[in-house]
This record gives sequence, C-alpha cells and structure tokens, in this order.
Amino acid sequence: MGSTMGMEIIYSPMSDQPCEAPPTGRLLAANANDTLPRQSLVLAIQHSLRVPAKEASRVSKENIKSYSKFEAIIYAIGPVLIIASHGGSFLLLGTGINLIGIIWVIGWYLIRMLAITAIYHRLLVHRSYRAPRLLLRLGCFVAASAGQMGPSWWKAHHLTHHRHSDQRDDPHSPRLNSGGWRGFVYAQSGWALSPAFFPSDLPADVEADPVLKAIDRLHFLPLLLVCLFSYILGGPMLLGAFCLSTTLLYHGVATVNSLAHLWGQRPFHTGDYSRNNLLVAFLTLGEGWHNTHHAFSYSCRHGFTLIKGKVHQLLDPTYSFIILLSRFGWATNLKIPSHRQFMAAKQSQFERQ
Repeated sequence: MGSTMGMEIIYSPMSDQPCEAPPTGRLLAANANDTLPRQSLVLAIQHSLRVPAKEASRVSKENIKSYSKFEAIIYAIGPVLIIASHGGSFLLLGTGINLIGIIWVIGWYLIRMLAITAIYHRLLVHRSYRAPRLLLRLGCFVAASAGQMGPSWWKAHHLTHHRHSDQRDDPHSPRLNSGGWRGFVYAQSGWALSPAFFPSDLPADVEADPVLKAIDRLHFLPLLLVCLFSYILGGPMLLGAFCLSTTLLYHGVATVNSLAHLWGQRPFHTGDYSRNNLLVAFLTLGEGWHNTHHAFSYSCRHGFTLIKGKVHQLLDPTYSFIILLSRFGWATNLKIPSHRQFMAAKQSQFERQ
C-alpha cells in the first residue's frame, strides 16, 4: 500500500463515508425517452426570477424557488464568465503567444486544478483529510479563480451528484438525454445552461463560515482579479493566455462528469456508471480514477484499482500534493480504505461489462 511514514492514516469503515453511493437497481437507461431541459442561459436566469417554463423539471423548479433574485443572478454570472473565457482565448489569434504566455497557461491550469481537486473536492466536500482553516479558505479562494463557482455551490452540487449518480436527479449525468454524444455534450457543458445549475440546498457547514460564504457569493471576483493582474502584467497576450487556461481547465474538470461516466474500467461496485479513465486522470491530476472515488468517496487517494484480484496503486498527483502538505503538518488524518474494504467492493466479471 506504499509508505505511510510521516503521516497519519485512518482506515475508515464504509459507514463513515460522507457520501454513500446510490443503491443498485436504479440506474437510468440511456434511451430516447430520457430528456433534459435544453434552455438557454437567459431562460435559466428567468427560472431564477420565478418565471415559469414548461420544460423545467419539478426538482429544478423547487431548486430555483429556494433562491432570492439577487442570489440567482449572482450564481448565473458563473456560466457567463466561462463563456467569456472561451471568447477571451481568441485574443491569442491576434497577439500570438510566447514562452511566458505558455507558462502562464500551464501554470494557472495546474495551480487551480490542484485547488479544485485537493481543496474543493477532497477536503471541503469529502473531508478525506484535515487541514488548517486558513489553508481551506486560501485554497477555496484560488479554486474560485477557476470560474467554476464558490465553495457552497461546489459542495452542494457534488453531494447531489453522489446521492443521485446517473439517476434523474443527477445534475450532469451523460447517461441522460439518450446518452451518446448528446449525453456527453450535456454533461460537459450543457447542464450549466439549464435550471440544474442551481443546487437545491447549500451546505450548512460552509454557509456557517463567513469567509467561505463570502467567497461563494463573490465567486466571480477571484477570476476577475487574476484577469486584471494578467492584463497589467502582460497586456492582451497574457490576458488571452489566462482565458485559454481557464477554458482548458473548465473542460478538463468537466471530463470527470462526462468521460468518466462513459468510458473506462469499473473495478469496484458502485451502483452507477462511474469509471476509471486514464485520460481524465491525466487531465485532472488523479480525479479520473472516478470509479474508485465513487466506491470510496472518503479516501484522500483515488489512485487504486484491482488487477487479478490484487490492489494496485495508480498515479495520483493530487494525493502526492496532499502528502506534501502533510510533511509540513498542513494535512492530517488522511483517510485510506483498508485491504478488506477493497476486496468487499470488488466487482464481479459480469458487473464490469
């Protein structure tokens, strides 16, 4: 299982998982009868203002009603910024890009991807390790600069995904909407332009932290600040590079929603279509071992699989980053499944198909 020197490992019982995998027998078939709202961002905002639309699902209507008009508009800024980042990337067609610009693209991609994977996902949502509150808050601020919303929104949506994975209430399952390419496009980006973008409930623990709540409501400020910093530092070229980095980062993270529920291996029983996908793991610094994550959502390491009945470790840069934090005392109580738990979750050959 690898060396554990210099850190505390907790072998958590399955009942301690923050998010349980959905029960079996409730997977949603990918067929022509499966439909999802196909509304534009304008209609999504209209929903937030309580303007009825026939295409909205019951759950989506209930979600929207829980928001004030101000909160709904604040949240609706998120997709606008991502669309603007796509457009801003085209600045590079006029300016070109030099070595500094390339470093800017890659550097901001890696920094913000780590903030999303190590802080938003494995710390804030699943509590797979403990960290100082200052680190949590700083990490959430950096993660918000990705343009992928704030900590309350992020945790609420991700918990909903785990509770209803590949079922009708999953906000971004590619198995909906007939599956295939239509399902892939919906899971990759289309859902962010539908009422499903608004979570039904915001997590009480995040809402109780005034700093995290402020980051959530002002989620657009970190991104705009880095945009301004990029422009001051390097003009339109560096601004375009940051927009390109943001665009690539968005689609990299989104592959977990799409590709990691369509293609890959399923070594563990989860009751959904989550899969371990090497390409997604590369793009997301280890998040692509999605089947393992759904089987053991409390684990701070996703990079495990079973080969011929034996547990094997997989490359997981996010876990390596958490180990680095632990060397400085900034990450403690790291949770890892035991060998018995891996064996208990093993899929049969038939289930892996």
